[in-house]
Amino acid sequence: MGEMRQRLLGDVSGDILELGAGTGMNLSHYDEGLASLVLTEPEPAMLRRLQAKALEQAPNAKVVPASAEDLPFEDASFDAVVSTLVLCGVEDQARALQEAKRVLRPGGRLLFIEHVRSDDPKLARFQDRMNRLNHFLVGCDCNRETLAAIEEQGFTVSKVEPTELPKAPKFVRPAIVGVAAAQ
Repeated sequence: MGEMRQRLLGDVSGDILELGAGTGMNLSHYDEGLASLVLTEPEPAMLRRLQAKALEQAPNAKVVPASAEDLPFEDASFDAVVSTLVLCGVEDQARALQEAKRVLRPGGRLLFIEHVRSDDPKLARFQDRMNRLNHFLVGCDCNRETLAAIEEQGFTVSKVEPTELPKAPKFVRPAIVGVAAAQ
């Protein structure tokens, strides 16, 4: 995943918002010259770990307790919104994408690495069968059609790379890495 994260985030610049930053796995992949970096995380246990890691790796970053569906920021506040393995776990994916679009400046970019529903019908059916258990165990819906959801919310996808998440169970491996622009 480190290589995927680096390719996605290595040249991001400006004012950046990361949704559901978790334990801060992306922190080492951001350039130190960012204008600002804001990290959101709704889960209290993860938030504490994120705050500690941010102090160590990105002391200028601001950590904010917030869900992707209810961002406490002004409209058009960020040049890029980053979502890595977040849109599979939010309760309301459409609302999370609407919020991301709202806080992006015109022409701003959504950068993402996300679980997706497989294009292989057999694997997609397996994802459907395993999804309830997966959601219960890890809080993730691995069979969402996330790329279509991004486009439905008015983003223009400029780059998308189908891939697989390494070392993951077969039904959660299908993923995409991409960039979409807000209109």
